[in-house]
Amino acid sequence: MRDAYHEELAGLTDRLVEMTRLVRSAMSRGTTALLDSDLQLAESVIAQDAEVDRLHMELETSIYELMATQQPVAVDLRTVITALRMAADLERMGDLAEHIAKIARMRHPESAIPAELRDTFVEMGAIAENLITKTGSCIVSRDLELAKELEADDDAMDRRHRRLFRVLLSKDWEHGIEAAIDITLAGRYYERYADHAVRVARDVVYLVTGTRDTDALTG
Repeated sequence: MRDAYHEELAGLTDRLVEMTRLVRSAMSRGTTALLDSDLQLAESVIAQDAEVDRLHMELETSIYELMATQQPVAVDLRTVITALRMAADLERMGDLAEHIAKIARMRHPESAIPAELRDTFVEMGAIAENLITKTGSCIVSRDLELAKELEADDDAMDRRHRRLFRVLLSKDWEHGIEAAIDITLAGRYYERYADHAVRVARDVVYLVTGTRDTDALTG
């Protein structure tokens, strides 16, 4: 019985890692759809968000069953609590990638991204993919040093996000209000995606240390 219990606990990690894989794919394809006005790719991201939602629901169900039948304590309790929180953040990251794809779909056949901001969004997409790749590794390894790196990557995303607003507020902006709204929303989606990755990293800190002392990340 205990062997089966520990297999179920390990299975939570496997599902979380699978969610990171799906969310990374969604963000990668969503960014390409946004930059290239690729309608087919955008539709695939939107449709496949259901798979992330399914994994989230399965993981939630497993956790509630474990808590009801096994009454985990100490490290095991932290494992199920953090898995529940991580799954919610990863599900939200999937939603944010879907929102980016929806902007691409809405503006098709035109591109939602003006030429002068294309490089910034390329960089934001690359940072987002790097973040979720590290997130998956962090969940498996429980490496606090790797968790610290996610905080630094989030800072890099925030710098690109601020760059967008400098361009939008410039007197040289010539693309109108509709384009400004698209850029504002898309930038916010990338920025929030990074924030959720950091939340997962902080849950890893809690899992390893038993505290929510953010010095483990920022010190």
